[in-house]
This record gives sequence, structure tokens and C-alpha cells, in this order.
Amino acid sequence: MRDLGAGFRYLLKGQRWVARHGKQFGFGLLPGLIALVLYAAALVALALWGQDFVTWATPFADDWSGTWAGLFRGFLTAVLFALGLLLSVLTFTAVTLLVGQPFYESLSEKVDRDVSPDGTASESDLPLWRELWISGRDSLRIVLRALVWGVLLFALGFIPVVGQTVVPVIGFFVTGFFLTEELAAVALQRRGIELRDRLALLRSRKTLVWGFGTPLAVAFLVPFVAVFLMPGVVAGATLMARDLLGEETAGDDAERPEEEGVAS
Repeated sequence: MRDLGAGFRYLLKGQRWVARHGKQFGFGLLPGLIALVLYAAALVALALWGQDFVTWATPFADDWSGTWAGLFRGFLTAVLFALGLLLSVLTFTAVTLLVGQPFYESLSEKVDRDVSPDGTASESDLPLWRELWISGRDSLRIVLRALVWGVLLFALGFIPVVGQTVVPVIGFFVTGFFLTEELAAVALQRRGIELRDRLALLRSRKTLVWGFGTPLAVAFLVPFVAVFLMPGVVAGATLMARDLLGEETAGDDAERPEEEGVAS
């Protein structure tokens, strides 16, 4: 239970860090805003032309009576839009991190320098294109894992009572775990830690990860909230990554003045 509370505190500490470093908060908003515009455009396009796509994809229903064809295609259109919304929630963080790789990499490194006792931070020796490739590849693997869990939980949702009470709660914990992996990967990948080792590291402190990621999963259901929280959660995930790796952190929650961090 202590780790559960510690995970949530890292979420708050990250928000406090960017609040004290306003310039970093401003830069950190850009990738989320870009991703939000892209997702909004995709969902609007789906709403406008989704029915046309369903009609094109179901030519066999042309011979049905107007009522049945309309009901069938209306149902498929609603399912298509619901799937689009689900995918947007599952992939928003991964896409935002991919779009904002240079921004969040710089932010995470500044957090490391700010809280490190000697003012240093681990640096990646890989070129930017290689980092983007690794980040995109690993994000795809995480999204596929999350989709497998999503299908399983969707099927369990048909179980009476349990499907409407226990399963949604489990869903938030699962989503929180994968969100945390995506966010902590910014700091852990810079340290050369591969996806398999990152997952093993996170599983070793599940309650810490759940304390950080589960409330975030709830908040990220609202895309606008996700945009404004992203800089802080990247900072918080960096602080948590240091804890997971047993790295020493100056002070209790990195509350050193901004001037010291800049001078470092």
C-alpha cells in the first residue's frame, strides 16, 4: 500500500516540477496539442464519412429491405466510431510521445539533471532517427499488448455483475500499467534499458506503477486533460524511474530552485 501512495505522489511531484519550470511546461504542451489536432481530425472524418465507408464495405446488404439495411449499417457505423474512440484513448499517449520525442527527451533529461546530486544525467548515444525508430517500435508492441488485454476484458464484460463492476476496475489498472510503461520509457530508454527489461522492472513494483498510472488512466479519458498533464507526467515518470533503478535523488521531491537546475 505504501508503494501505491508513492506512485500517486510521483504523479503530483511531476506536476509541481513543471509548474516551477514554466518554460518546460510550455514546450511540453506542443506535442500533445499536435496529437490532439490529428486525432480530432481523424474522429471528425470518421463521423462524417463512417457511414459511407460502412455502406461501401457491406454491398451484400443492398438487397435487404430498407429498414433492416439501415439498422444493420447504423449499428456497424456506431461500432466503428466506438472503436475509433477506444483506439484514440489507447494510442494517444504513444503517438504524443512519438511526436514529441525530442521535447520529452529534453524535459526528462532536465529533470534528471535537476534532481541528481551531482547535476548530471544519463545521455543516449543514439542518433535521433534511431531513437524514434526504437520508440515507435516499442510503442507498437505495447499497444498490441494493450489491445490483447482490451479484447479479453471486453469478453469478460459480458459476465453478469462481475462484467459491470470488477472488469472496468481491472481495465483501469491494466491501462495504467501500460501508460506508465510508455511514459517511463522516455527516461529508461535513454539509459539503454530494453523493452523486456523495462517491463520486468515495472512488474517488480506493480503497486508503485498502479499508483502512478491508474489515476492517470482515468484522467486520460478526457483528451484535453491528457494534453495539459503530459509535461508533468513525463517529469513524474522520470522521477519514478530513478526510484525504480535505485538512483539517488537530491531532496525529497526534487524541489530545488529552477536557477540551480539551469546552472547545472
